[in-house]
Amino acid sequence: MTFSIVARSADGQALGVAVASKFLAVGAAVPAAEADVGALATQSYANLAYRPQGLALLRTGVAAADVVAGLTAADPGRAQRQLGVVGPVGDGATYTGDGCHDWAGGLAGDGYAIQGNILAGKQVVVAMAEAWAASDAAAPLGHRLLAALAAGDRAGGDRRGRQSAALLVVAKGQGYGGTSDVLAELRVDDHPDPVPELRRLLDLHALYFDKPDPDRLLELTGDLADEVAGRLADLGYRDRKLDAALASWAGVENLEERMVPGRIDPLVLAHLRRD
Repeated sequence: MTFSIVARSADGQALGVAVASKFLAVGAAVPAAEADVGALATQSYANLAYRPQGLALLRTGVAAADVVAGLTAADPGRAQRQLGVVGPVGDGATYTGDGCHDWAGGLAGDGYAIQGNILAGKQVVVAMAEAWAASDAAAPLGHRLLAALAAGDRAGGDRRGRQSAALLVVAKGQGYGGTSDVLAELRVDDHPDPVPELRRLLDLHALYFDKPDPDRLLELTGDLADEVAGRLADLGYRDRKLDAALASWAGVENLEERMVPGRIDPLVLAHLRRD
């Protein structure tokens, strides 16, 4: 009923899952991930107990293939299950029970596992694997996962149609304000075209919550400082210290993750100029 990719970033710092399905709120059932531990997707008559059990095994250092073997061996319903697992190192592992609805199957390799059932055909998982391999290894994991998911969607995806999609990415201490390991958790629960909608949400997430590129920051001096101060004053932010006024405005606009004292992110500047 679903197609998904479970993967690890090239530097090993991030782990995540992207999934789409003709199923209401697939993000509530399929993905699970824990920073520095691993990630998994349970689907096709999903056994939600696989999520805590699989992470518990990964936490003790069990390899992805052995996690798959252990979970499915203990499950009397394994013939109708699908499972993908990735750990902090090594190959991912995927499992498709022989009772899953056609087309069903998966592919796995170093740092990824791709699987799907009730698909338009094998071309769906092949397209996902090719998109994953072709994506920039240095790009944020969420964008790489979504590129693979979109490729599967274009190749036919779930042969029953489209309804929901989700993305979950974790990385130690890289969540909001540095107080969480959840780097991104986005869901499209019921939509006629959920994968492009998930892309739109990820682009918004990047704007609001990605850290600024230090090489692109602009110094808040001279004419630029005068312009920023003037625009902030027009909006009611008249603190005598420019950094304080900018931070106050940014907090209201949900751009606080992009603040750097004495400098301004070009994306923040563009947003300010639109106000």
